[in-house]
Amino acid sequence: MKTTNELIADSNTYIMGTYARLPIALVRGEGARVWDADGKEYLDFLAGIAVCALGHAHPQVSESICAQARTLMHVSNIYHIEPQIRLSALLVENSFADKVFFCNSGAEANEAAIKLARKYAHEHTGEERYRIITMRNSFHGRTLATLTATGQERFQKGFNPLPTGFEYVPFDDLTSLERVAAKDVCAVMVEAIQGEGGVRVPRKGYLEGVRKICDDTGALMILDEVQTGMGRTGNLFAYEHSGVTPDIMTLAKALGNGFPVGAMLATDEVATSFTPGSHASTFGGNPLAMAAGLAVMDTLLHRGVLDNCRKMGAYFREQLESLKGNHAIIREVRGRGLMIGVELSIEGADIVKRCMEAGLLLNCTCGNVLRFVPPLIITRKDVDRAVAILDGVMRDL
Repeated sequence: MKTTNELIADSNTYIMGTYARLPIALVRGEGARVWDADGKEYLDFLAGIAVCALGHAHPQVSESICAQARTLMHVSNIYHIEPQIRLSALLVENSFADKVFFCNSGAEANEAAIKLARKYAHEHTGEERYRIITMRNSFHGRTLATLTATGQERFQKGFNPLPTGFEYVPFDDLTSLERVAAKDVCAVMVEAIQGEGGVRVPRKGYLEGVRKICDDTGALMILDEVQTGMGRTGNLFAYEHSGVTPDIMTLAKALGNGFPVGAMLATDEVATSFTPGSHASTFGGNPLAMAAGLAVMDTLLHRGVLDNCRKMGAYFREQLESLKGNHAIIREVRGRGLMIGVELSIEGADIVKRCMEAGLLLNCTCGNVLRFVPPLIITRKDVDRAVAILDGVMRDL
């Protein structure tokens, strides 16, 4: 096997430079730990950015994928697919939704949600109703439509002209949303917690207020749970904390624990606007992805993972709050479950790099918010180790 430096050299030679990659090459993982090509071990508190919720190489997920690969890897969606039927039933039985559309990523799920919202509006209120309101500092994907839905100009720079029909308002601000909501709005698209926007948890009553504004104007409520869904906040879905149900919800990331899979869920009333030929995905809902999703759902629902997320999330935040008392550069600790942000008074990139060198993986969003989205199976020992590394790095600064 090549060394880390050799792999990095090959990567720079052959792969497009769309990522500012850190100087390690990871080759193996188990649970909450990964190893690089030189054999160095890291505690992974990024987990593929909230993807590997059950940890790396989870036995049930791995075996489920292997068993399915030996049975049937792919057939077209023009046929009924047994594991797809089983996973859609589990998602429906455990959510507000009645129907599911499968795809391969969060961006694809959000693209499907945008298309469904516009199609529904066209059929029920006319083609003039097409505007979609999203939130500033949101993130919904990198296709042209989801990039436009993303309320951050830094992601949109250089890709003009962008599709029309999107408007932005501040997150967690019902007054601004109410001001622009009108009869030509077909949907309001919002994250339950802003992830790329700095791990921002809305105030109590915000999602309820969004739901009311949608009801009052006849707009659909699209909830982007690509990052918050599948147990990340301590419940299976983050909307459960508010008691509000959307019309459409999108999932991806942890749904396959690393195997590419996305899903767009909707009520029966809205889902009827998707008919044969109106939307499709060649690889969406393929048997391998469905096998991964079935194993993830079974583990989340029956193996105590959600309870561990709630307990370890509370413990982790307590330890970070204690750390805040020792380091003036920490402005705020916020989050829910095991989706936690630490806002700093300085740029966070150097801290991320120093933590990596000390054996802890995390990342920084918005320039100064350290983001922790570890596997939901972490232990108190893992949390203590992560906090000790972070404390040491901050003391060295």
